Amino acid sequence: MNTRALAIASLVGTLLQVAMVVAGHSSPAIAGMFAVGGMGFSLVAGVIYARLARNATKRSAAIGGLVAGTICAFIGILVSYLLGDVPAQLLALGTLSSAFTGAIGGFLGTLGTSRVAAA
Repeated sequence: MNTRALAIASLVGTLLQVAMVVAGHSSPAIAGMFAVGGMGFSLVAGVIYARLARNATKRSAAIGGLVAGTICAFIGILVSYLLGDVPAQLLALGTLSSAFTGAIGGFLGTLGTSRVAAA
């Protein structure tokens, strides 16, 4: 796994997640979009991972996207929970669904680029 790509993708995803959560804390309209926005930002983190990890296979890019999506979602949901905006059980469900979309983003981020075949 490309640790530099993972760090950058996770950081960008986390910044987006936390910005949404903080904005949603005072705006019910934004809070109503937490699920879609959170999964979308995890997808973006996956795409960023794949684009930065240029030599990654489609499989390893999907795995890197899964990890980046998981990290940023967990932190974003944790902040939202600490602010009292979401229940604790959302930490598991929201993180799991965002991990999945992060993996999709990692795969999608490889499309249109030439990748080394898996060994």
